[in-house]
Amino acid sequence: MKSLFRHSFIALLIFSIALLTACGGQNTGKSESSAKPEQSSSPASSAPSPAAGDSGKVINAKIGVISYMTGPGAAYGEAITNGLNLALEEINKTYADKLKVELKIEDSAGKQEQALSAAQKLMNSENVVAIIGPTLSTEMNAVGPQANMNGVPILGTSTTANGIPQIGEFVFRDSIPESLAIPASVKKVVDKFSVKKVAIMYGNDDVFTKSGYDVMKKVAEDLKLEVVDTETFQKGQSDYKAQLTKIKSAQPQAVLCSALYNEGAVIMDQARKIGLDVPFVGGNGFNSPKVIEIAGKASEGLVVATPWFTGRQDEKVQKFVADFNAKYHKDPDQFAAQAYDGLYLMADALMKAGVADRSKLRDALAATKDFQGVLGKISFDKDGDVVMDPTVLVIKDGKFQLFE
Repeated sequence: MKSLFRHSFIALLIFSIALLTACGGQNTGKSESSAKPEQSSSPASSAPSPAAGDSGKVINAKIGVISYMTGPGAAYGEAITNGLNLALEEINKTYADKLKVELKIEDSAGKQEQALSAAQKLMNSENVVAIIGPTLSTEMNAVGPQANMNGVPILGTSTTANGIPQIGEFVFRDSIPESLAIPASVKKVVDKFSVKKVAIMYGNDDVFTKSGYDVMKKVAEDLKLEVVDTETFQKGQSDYKAQLTKIKSAQPQAVLCSALYNEGAVIMDQARKIGLDVPFVGGNGFNSPKVIEIAGKASEGLVVATPWFTGRQDEKVQKFVADFNAKYHKDPDQFAAQAYDGLYLMADALMKAGVADRSKLRDALAATKDFQGVLGKISFDKDGDVVMDPTVLVIKDGKFQLFE
């Protein structure tokens, strides 16, 4: 009996050990197999969770960029990406133990449908925490609503048409709108030259240039100026002599011209050739060194308002100009400066948010107040529009100078 009992006890013990071992192995397997589906269950298009982009105390943030890099307006995209890449190097070096930013840059070629396709790729496949761009207001009118609907903060650094920040609560810009820039430059010209009569010329197939025209028309009404002629043109047009001849015959004391730099420079060149020598007042799209490069001496007398001036005697501004020159062998223009400050605004908001999270980044951006950039002190109003004072410049002696 004792032997039978001992054998039975041993058999029971072996069975129990085997059962416990099996149960233990089954528990481990459940734990491992249940963790992977949870980690991979989030769709690629969802917003990053608070810890998704972080590693320890370092915030890892992937930011998308949509820029006009090929085509007739490629100079805008070159300036913007140069400004962004310089800021990227500085930020990742300065905040190496706290923040690491990665840029995913896409080319829009200045086309609305290509900008929208780039945005969908950045939001859904690249899972970026925010987007900078696109370059043109026309493009932002297509991309902004999609970013807002997906809860992705988007910052325009060159979109100046009216209504851009009002697209939605996730839409911001650090570029001064035409409604701030144009009144400042027109008022300066009217005061200096005692202007009473103006002509207006604008591109009627682009959101930005049409928005500029709306502002110019209102400013003329507000200042009680007589509009002696209004002429229109289209993007890519090369011959403006018919419109300029009519304007000249109306004898304005100044021409208010809403154009991008490539059309604007040709307009000024042809205007001077027919003897139309009055001051030209342009909007943000006219404010590019490319105007001087294309039109040469014919660009003299162009007046624009901008938050950016390379000659400003400010330590931060002059360091940016020197670093930009060292890297790219030319001065930064308004678009480079706005992009440079734009990435710093994103970095500042990410540091305040503490995580690479779309909603928290949006809230931190909205709370931006008196951020000190190379453009000056930057705040956002209740709509996400930039709050700052423009500086009025004139092309004189082959370069932009303060208009005094």
